[in-house]
Amino acid sequence: MMNIDIRQVVLTIGSAVDLVGVDDVLHGRRVAIMAVECARRLGWDEETQSLLFDAGILHDCGVSSTRVHQNLVNELDWEGSREHCDKGYGLLKDFAPLAHIAPIVRYHHTHWEDLTAPELTPLTARFANLIYLVDRVDVNAAAHYADDSLLLHAGEIRDLIDRHRGAFFAPDLVDAFLDASRSEAFWLLLDADFIPQFVADMGCISRKLTISLEELKRFALIIADIVDAKSHFTTEHSLGVARLSRVLAGMAGVTGERLDLVEVAALFHDIGKLQIPDEVLESPAKLTVADRALMKRHSFATHQILRRIGGFEELARWASEHHETLRGDGYPFHLPDAEIALESRIIKVADIFQALAQNRPYRGPVPAREILTLLRSMEKENEVDPALVDLVAAHLDECYEAAVGSASG
Repeated sequence: MMNIDIRQVVLTIGSAVDLVGVDDVLHGRRVAIMAVECARRLGWDEETQSLLFDAGILHDCGVSSTRVHQNLVNELDWEGSREHCDKGYGLLKDFAPLAHIAPIVRYHHTHWEDLTAPELTPLTARFANLIYLVDRVDVNAAAHYADDSLLLHAGEIRDLIDRHRGAFFAPDLVDAFLDASRSEAFWLLLDADFIPQFVADMGCISRKLTISLEELKRFALIIADIVDAKSHFTTEHSLGVARLSRVLAGMAGVTGERLDLVEVAALFHDIGKLQIPDEVLESPAKLTVADRALMKRHSFATHQILRRIGGFEELARWASEHHETLRGDGYPFHLPDAEIALESRIIKVADIFQALAQNRPYRGPVPAREILTLLRSMEKENEVDPALVDLVAAHLDECYEAAVGSASG
């Protein structure tokens, strides 16, 4: 069992999704802030405000691709806009602490005139429509953040939303938005300098829950699903790394709860890759020096996101050290051999093995024995732990099956 701050869980998922924006990493927070401000105008209580804040942070959790993200932040509406809503719903509905937000996420791109699903309560429909409204406000405001011209264009955005009352948006929600957005303060809250304070204030009304190891794993699976959906080349990569990490950890003598935690850390290990543009991850050509530098950011981003959750310090360390080397020149920390945890070493070997066993844009899957040969060469270069490579060699078929879900043949 683990005591966990649910608001920090929400912000962690939100931070992962925001990385997909690459250049604009505050969309979810801005949507959340505006939802709360409108809820206050409607006289909704603090509990409802907190719910809408979480829904705003999580509303795009079904988005992994930077290409889809470009549609989200550049167009009022487009064909296929609801696909990420269904994906987000699927991610949240089975995670008990956040399952109540799943229907809001599912319908947050549905026009008000079409919000007639039988499973939707009238209140949930209004919550979903409010998230849709403020989400579209932020899309139309996005072009004006960089040059501080938002106040000059607030009237245009207000008029645009008003023109869609009754069709896209519920009339009373439009009225609440127009009332709230009359003040400069509403728009200034969206400034990058002021967002952290608003988020911190909302953190004061968060709730702590005791979650089971199984629920912790479900949370990690949400993150892994978001990460692995980024490219068809990385489908189930995190899942494969987690399976193989658990197998290797068991072989290395790790037992009990720690075995489960290694698996959880492996599910988290590539959060930071959401920040890498699709075209870099899917490039069939050799990466440029600039692209390689961009790739090296991802493990540090993983560390920074996970360490925000109280009690996740060890998980953050294991998940983010999977590109360190025993000779001390790995990234992002250049740790010496003695400071690299066994769990980190395990995830590193599992990550290398699974990536080689999986199809990539520049090559097909590598057979199991060739993977072992490559690991042996890395062992000689003091990049990976020799004892773990020995375990792979002794259980090669089992490792391959764990990595890809089928025997090597």
